[in-house]
Amino acid sequence: MQLWSRTWVVILFLAIPQLSLAQEQPAGVLTERVTVNVMSETVAVFGEVVAGRESAVAARVGGIAEFVPVQVGDRVNQDDVLARLDVELLDIELAQAEAEVAIADAGVAVSAAQLDRAEKAFRRAETLRGNSTISQAQLEERESDFAEARGSQQEAEARLKASQTALDQARYRLNNAIVRAPFDAVVLEVSTEVGQFIAPGSRVATLIDTSALEIEANVPARFVGALQPDELVTATTDIGQVVSLKMRAILPTEFSATRTRPVRFALSGETGAIAVGQTVTLDVPVSQSREALVVPKDAIIQSQDGWSVFVNENGKAMPRTVQIGAALNNAFEVISGLSEGDEVVVRGNERLRPGQEIAPSGPPQAAPEDEGRLGNSADAAATSEIKG
Repeated sequence: MQLWSRTWVVILFLAIPQLSLAQEQPAGVLTERVTVNVMSETVAVFGEVVAGRESAVAARVGGIAEFVPVQVGDRVNQDDVLARLDVELLDIELAQAEAEVAIADAGVAVSAAQLDRAEKAFRRAETLRGNSTISQAQLEERESDFAEARGSQQEAEARLKASQTALDQARYRLNNAIVRAPFDAVVLEVSTEVGQFIAPGSRVATLIDTSALEIEANVPARFVGALQPDELVTATTDIGQVVSLKMRAILPTEFSATRTRPVRFALSGETGAIAVGQTVTLDVPVSQSREALVVPKDAIIQSQDGWSVFVNENGKAMPRTVQIGAALNNAFEVISGLSEGDEVVVRGNERLRPGQEIAPSGPPQAAPEDEGRLGNSADAAATSEIKG
């Protein structure tokens, strides 16, 4: 028994230095830098995707639809054919109008010759009347013929203008027998079929310009003053897609029941699967942009004195009591306790002791700068998000 006891004493004596050595090794942690970001407080507002440009394309002339090449969902470019009418009757009308112009033109030539002849006869009668060769009655007769010829020429010229107008109308009807897309778009609805009669002004197809989609949101009137033209606003769709918007216009109306005003936001950048009628949640700024000191939320831990962080000071974890402000998605505003550039522990800080040596893995990362919107809640939101 004494031999076994001595053996255990020797083993324990040799193990104690090893345990002390293990406890003194630096703790592996991950750190990030405290940064200053430009941000503003935001409020969540629901919005809806609306069409900035939607058109019910109508036929300018009537006729039977001979060719309808588009279907619902097709993408069309400007001037692409949406429908073509039967032009057989329009060709006949055009030929008739051209013939009427030719007849009227010939009538102008005839009347011009008659006017010239009547004018010469009248001038000659005036000369003869001065020599008393002809009577006054003969002179008046020549003058009447001259006036009648002049009136006939004016009538012929008016008939030529009328026939030219009819020719222009025939050409217009023929040229517009093809209904074309007024802009690049997607076909939402096709309202005609081959063989169907299309009346002038009736709808042929409905197009929507997907490059001109907008977001309309009813923003509380008290926050409208904080919106600036072309200010970037972040929105999230009901399927989690994040899109960037720019405030385009504040409409001059207000809903008395909700005290909100409709605001239009233009989509900026890629729209992805955005569709008309889709709902989105906008982070609308409610205050002017300002600079704020930002600390990652994973660096914050709860202590007896409130909120605190561990700062890397010469390889040792030193606790700092901090006062936090508004909450971001992945960070918090720092009111006091830290300075820009401080290196805080964001992983492994739950097991640290004050003054314990640490070994950060890799260079400290900067806090994300794309989280540029502060939330409306501060300590209340922090309590639910910070690991204690």
